[in-house]
Amino acid sequence: MNRTEAVVTLWRPVGPQELKLIEISGMREFPPRLPDQPIFYPVLSEAYAIQIARDWNVPASGAGFVTRFDVLKSFLDGYRVEHAGSKAHLEYWIPAEDLPAFNEAIVGRIEVTASFGKTAAAS
Repeated sequence: MNRTEAVVTLWRPVGPQELKLIEISGMREFPPRLPDQPIFYPVLSEAYAIQIARDWNVPASGAGFVTRFDVLKSFLDGYRVEHAGSKAHLEYWIPAEDLPAFNEAIVGRIEVTASFGKTAAAS
């Protein structure tokens, strides 16, 4: 990769099981989607990711985590930014079959920037 190639910083809220799989990858990729999850949706703001991790992941699985990562802009140019409710809720909708290519477009490591719920103190 050319070091001057543009990247976009994205966030993704995850639960403890997904975080464990990310850790197994060396913090380099997101795990494959489950059969009932046809879309992978990274979001464009940390505030939106925090809202989902805190308000959805914690009740659903006991803990929620916010991840931050950079993706090649040239890859994301093939996808539209979607509104998921309010104008502040912006995300990419990446089809599950495109996730391996998405993972290849991640530059650097996936970082955990916030944690909520019962495991927040351990993070």
